[in-house]
Amino acid sequence: MAYPEPNISTPLLEKSSSGSDSETSLTSEELRCCIPKNLTRGLQHKSLAILSGHIGSVSCLALCGEFLLSASHGKDIIAWQQPDLRRFTKFGYGDGSVKALVTIGNRVFSAHQDSRIRVWKVSRSSENIFRLTATLPTTKDYLCKFMKQSNYVRTRRNHRKLWIEHADSISCLAAYGGVIYSGSWDKTLKVWRVADLRCLESIRAHDDAINGLVAHEGLVYSASADGKIKVWEKGRSMHCLKGVLEGRRDVSWNAVIICEEGRLVYGGGSDGRVMGWERDVGRDNWRLVCDVRAHDMAVLCLCSMGDFVCSGSADKSIGVWSRESGGGLWRVGGVIRGHEGPVKCLQASCCSVGEGFMLYSGGLDKSLRVWWVPKENVVGQREWSRQRMIRPREMHDV
Repeated sequence: MAYPEPNISTPLLEKSSSGSDSETSLTSEELRCCIPKNLTRGLQHKSLAILSGHIGSVSCLALCGEFLLSASHGKDIIAWQQPDLRRFTKFGYGDGSVKALVTIGNRVFSAHQDSRIRVWKVSRSSENIFRLTATLPTTKDYLCKFMKQSNYVRTRRNHRKLWIEHADSISCLAAYGGVIYSGSWDKTLKVWRVADLRCLESIRAHDDAINGLVAHEGLVYSASADGKIKVWEKGRSMHCLKGVLEGRRDVSWNAVIICEEGRLVYGGGSDGRVMGWERDVGRDNWRLVCDVRAHDMAVLCLCSMGDFVCSGSADKSIGVWSRESGGGLWRVGGVIRGHEGPVKCLQASCCSVGEGFMLYSGGLDKSLRVWWVPKENVVGQREWSRQRMIRPREMHDV
């Protein structure tokens, strides 16, 4: 099936003007040279590109080797070739609205509104670069469990399903240590082994929908609309509750990320605030170290890059925050605006360009936007004095 070429509007990611009619891909070094030297100091940010081509709102982003993957509520996934960000291929059409993406090695896992996880194999040797190889739960997993009545659980719609099945839309994915974690609006957290794609565990994790997941070194953080970020520790046979991080009353958590090798945890809430906790490894508890009013409306997504944290909001803006050693955040470079709808997802590239980094944002306006963000900016020092911080407090004991 042929798709129309995406509209690309950018002063920096355009074709070479060498006079050749053939398209020329920009290397990272060429892209670095495209950014004027006077932009590397004192600039807040720079818009590099606006990419379109999705059928629906852009819902999630992920990096997969040389590709940037973007998925939408329109059931499609687009692979963009880095660094020039030309569209390489589109796949996944017709498999249910895509809610989350995660990559492990040469495989891409996509979570869908139809409560299934699809597994795509990435291979340059195949004509179909992204090839669907499995759907979770697998048929083998079904056959091993469907005959035994004790494997069935009652769902909120008073239906019975196997415990390996999600009963509602899968909203988030996380991967670590050969395991995939999936969070759903059915309030459960499921654990899948990558080696054989088998569901190992189902946890009744929250009292409301799970909106965000992150995993690192045996700990899994699940953010929920019930106002709690729960910490789960991987034991010998199953995960157990290790801690609970709570914000203000009646606030839904929409996103969660970790920084500093798991020492710092940040959550984005429906009240427009970003809160952060520092983990005391020796005592296995978390204390609040950051509470900032980040946006006028709900924070929908978070991502980190080195000492920076980026937040996307329903107010159509992106905030860029510098992180101090104690976990506090202060705004740098002002607010990034450009989306015509809420910012639903963010992804930062680990490749440095000049004295900054690339930031990708997807919105409900169906566009994928590319930004260059400087790593040093004196504007941030002035903004810091205007940010109201609160003193750390111990989290609630479990």
